[in-house]
Amino acid sequence: MYNLKWTDEEKQLARSLFDNCHQAELEHMMAELKQRAASINTPEDMWALLNDLNQRQREIQYKYGDYRYSQLILLFGRLVREGHLKMEQLENLSEDKLVYIRRIVE
Repeated sequence: MYNLKWTDEEKQLARSLFDNCHQAELEHMMAELKQRAASINTPEDMWALLNDLNQRQREIQYKYGDYRYSQLILLFGRLVREGHLKMEQLENLSEDKLVYIRRIVE
């Protein structure tokens, strides 16, 4: 998996999918934040929101913080499993990469 060769087209697709998924998760997170912030009534609510936000920040940074091609296979498998990507969006990757991604999804 670490010695897979990426064509220029695959690199462009990977970057686009990575950026789109990252942005979509951030936008979803911001929408949730706005909704929860509007319902804060106590200091405890505020601190709970802050704690949740910090946890989500760490999760997002962990998930999207390593843009190496050797790691993208794992990330794409995870994103498919989580419902952020569909296998059809990856169909222009070579079969050797898709084999690994399918294994992760299963």
